Amino acid sequence: MVDKAREVALKILYKIDKDKAYSNIVLNEMINKNKDILNKKDISLISEIVYGVTTWRLTLDEIIRKYSKIRLKKISPWILNVLRMSIYQIIFLDKIPKSAAVNEGVNLAKRYGNKGSIGFTNAILRKIDKKDYKEFFNEKDELNRISKTMSMPKWIIEELKKDNLDNNKILQICKNSNIKPKVSIRVNNLKTNKEQLREILNKEGVKTVNGILDDFLILEKANGLENLKSFKEGLFTVQDEVAGLTALILNPNINDRILDACSSPGGKTTYLAEIMNNEGNIEAWDIHKHRTKLVEQNAKRLGIDIIKTKVEDASIYKEEYKNKFDKILLDVPCLGIGVLKRKPDIKWQKKKEDIKEIQKIQFNILNTCSKYLKEGGELVYSTCSIFKEENRNVIEKFLKENKNFSLDKLTINEEFFKEYISNGKFLEVYPNQNTDGFFICKLIKK
Repeated sequence: MVDKAREVALKILYKIDKDKAYSNIVLNEMINKNKDILNKKDISLISEIVYGVTTWRLTLDEIIRKYSKIRLKKISPWILNVLRMSIYQIIFLDKIPKSAAVNEGVNLAKRYGNKGSIGFTNAILRKIDKKDYKEFFNEKDELNRISKTMSMPKWIIEELKKDNLDNNKILQICKNSNIKPKVSIRVNNLKTNKEQLREILNKEGVKTVNGILDDFLILEKANGLENLKSFKEGLFTVQDEVAGLTALILNPNINDRILDACSSPGGKTTYLAEIMNNEGNIEAWDIHKHRTKLVEQNAKRLGIDIIKTKVEDASIYKEEYKNKFDKILLDVPCLGIGVLKRKPDIKWQKKKEDIKEIQKIQFNILNTCSKYLKEGGELVYSTCSIFKEENRNVIEKFLKENKNFSLDKLTINEEFFKEYISNGKFLEVYPNQNTDGFFICKLIKK
């Protein structure tokens, strides 16, 4: 008999591969679809397997290659994912006995494979041992060793190397990109305050600790947040603290006219509105209508009415917006290498060739939207990536071509973030125990 939790996990992994879909989206869809047959323990195991296999895929595939005479591309996608999830349990989940992982894997192979694949699955899984992972630490080439032990594509490691980071720093970035992310929430000061929210959450069974930033709390457990009464009433927003820092650095004033040109799903936009005490004007753009709807939904839940959404392509110049805004936030599209612990799929979906393409988009958006800023106005440029090509290089090219702009000195009160400021003007946060990786700088129009 097939274990229902593992079967759902397998279907999710198969769909992620087949549709090149993001694991968090497919996971939520499948859990909702099967909620009548799943309990909390099942959902926890499904989440563990899906995120674990997605995070450690390169390492798991290297172990399969060691024992399989069949090339990975020739193995049925169903059986390949049965092997991955079973090996993940054997290597990384100490609470699950090897016998259980093997037996459940073979049961799945019986349902989703044929006679040959049943024997193939059984033969490989019985050979697997924790030493198969430990052997990668003996790899002589240091970059290969980091790649195999940390399940990081080599091109990402090479890009970080190109950015003049030493191997120890690269190893730490890769390690931190594999840890389970902390869930932080931003207090909606329009409706409550931090102490009141802590009391409310405590009554709802959610324990919290203070975050790095004043308006943030860290949750000890974060399952089913969207079902909480406090969430539905708009008392808080789920947001990583370093992402929230973009709004604080832009530091909007009450009654400012603000543009958030890449706004969806609205986390940063709504924080700007909260800082402005819901007084002023914010235009929130996105290239797709369904994404501007997300901003509208978030604003409504939080009780914010100063945000006006528009479907606009921020890379295409429009004369009507020239010199219109006091401040502009550009959290531009990027490869997202700073958020791998939240979206491990990125490792397998992005390629080295994507860097030049995304860099062009970033520069075009910055170059275009800079013309919408009033003289003396401020513009914050940010990405959730950690490659210099997407960050410093874009800014340096822009400044060479736009002499009427200069970099402003960053002033941040929190000691935690001060160590990540370089030259006083670039905040370059690498993935760490507390936050995602991020880049932020502020430009002034002279």
